[in-house]
Amino acid sequence: MNPETVNPTDHAEGGDSAEDRVRIFDTTLRDGEQAPGFSMDRRAKLCMAQALETLGVDVLEAGFPQASPDDFAAVDEIARTLRNTTVCALARCQNGDIDTAARALERAHHARIHLFLSTSPLHREHKLGMSKSQVLETAVASIERARKYSADVEFSAEDALRTEPDFLVEVFSAAIAAGATTLNAPDTVGYTTPAEMVELFTYLRKHVRDAHKAVFSAHCHDDLGMAVANSLAAVSAGARQVECTINGIGERAGNAALEEIVMALKVRAPHFGLRTNIDTRKLYPTSRLLTQVTGQAVPRNKAVVGENAFAHESGIHQHGMLKHRGTYEIMRPQDVGIAETTLVLGKHSGRHALRQRLETLGHTFDEAAMEGIFKRFKTLADRKRDIRDEDLEALALGQDPDAIGPWRIDQLNTTSHLGGSASATVKLCHEDGREIGEAAIGDGPVDAVLRAIERATGTDMVLKRFQVRAMSEGGDAQGHAQLTARHAQRDWNGSSVSTDIIEATAHAALAIVNRIERQVSDGPGAARTAQGVSA
Repeated sequence: MNPETVNPTDHAEGGDSAEDRVRIFDTTLRDGEQAPGFSMDRRAKLCMAQALETLGVDVLEAGFPQASPDDFAAVDEIARTLRNTTVCALARCQNGDIDTAARALERAHHARIHLFLSTSPLHREHKLGMSKSQVLETAVASIERARKYSADVEFSAEDALRTEPDFLVEVFSAAIAAGATTLNAPDTVGYTTPAEMVELFTYLRKHVRDAHKAVFSAHCHDDLGMAVANSLAAVSAGARQVECTINGIGERAGNAALEEIVMALKVRAPHFGLRTNIDTRKLYPTSRLLTQVTGQAVPRNKAVVGENAFAHESGIHQHGMLKHRGTYEIMRPQDVGIAETTLVLGKHSGRHALRQRLETLGHTFDEAAMEGIFKRFKTLADRKRDIRDEDLEALALGQDPDAIGPWRIDQLNTTSHLGGSASATVKLCHEDGREIGEAAIGDGPVDAVLRAIERATGTDMVLKRFQVRAMSEGGDAQGHAQLTARHAQRDWNGSSVSTDIIEATAHAALAIVNRIERQVSDGPGAARTAQGVSA
């Protein structure tokens, strides 16, 4: 690290001094990782760090080097690897912490030391046992020490929102004089409201001496569900850095969600008049990567990146969406990296959405036939939570949606070898009386099962998407397997549920094979004829 003078309005790469930009400080790997259930090993942290740099975050808080040798090693490796993003290390206002952080950042291309010290009366008395003057002296001495190592030093006044405003002004003024280039006023316990946030940041920017020499930052927690709102309030009052995490993970109820802040600034650009360096098309992939490395799923109703964020089931909403997307969507799914909007078919759906989905599947009907299909669809939707493509095709073909066929699984066995390949054997029965057994070897049990089913049925499939999620908790939880495979230049979907995820995957794959075979044997024309009779 080179402790040369740095302009606090510069970008991490040193070129952008525009005041219409909000810097994104990501703390997924530090504050986010501290949350129970979200710990990551060094390899996972490096993978996430590289994804976050690709996403475009300005500053990445890689960890707390003094906490453990593994934390130190993770910060060191990330610092050596990243090229454009500033790598930040957290340190208490203690000499040992500061020196350790500096060592971890020695090989960083762009480095920041992040110091924190409590300032609120509650923390001064019960946590630190310090007077106001002692807090001031400690903060100044620590910043001056950190400046010997790095020109980029951030100072956080822990529990700032419960600190006396005049004392916070005194601390921040002294911090700037000592060399701090970023001043962070965190809502450490998620206590404040947006109106109070605006009031505080307006007050600080007006009264802190030489306020123009530092970037003001907001770090909000979500204990009362207002972390994003409070962060945006701070931005509207002049903060030009927000500290946040992917999917909003973090201590207790979490931190402000990066994806929500970024998209709020983008969607409401005419209101805020501000921008970020984030490539929003990578928000969804980055969110999904975090779920993979932590094993923690995103809630379906999570804003921006949740499974339901661009899904519509209500018939009124679906009808509006088919007329004009803007009726019920304020942003395009492609803007955050999601392929397309999903019209989810269920008991709340209407004729328009059902007709569109059937046409996508290759089935066209006149009004009279459609009326009969719609009635049977509503009956089915009342007893099935998830209506799948294979259900719709069965309705279109005049078949029982619960019928299995023409193929069904009679036997299934898989074997896995640690560090090696896996094998699978299947015995399938066809409704015409055929019984076929096949075996295959694959990279894992899922791959082996898919290969065996392909061989047995003679159906070539290229797996495009595979997802398994638990539908409940515990060792006997049911797994929901969802597959998308390409056959004959078309994508086919299949899904199944079982307490055995391999079995669920096999049934999902067979559902695709059955749909392909039914489509070939019956065809859209036959579907119309069959439906016309049954309706």
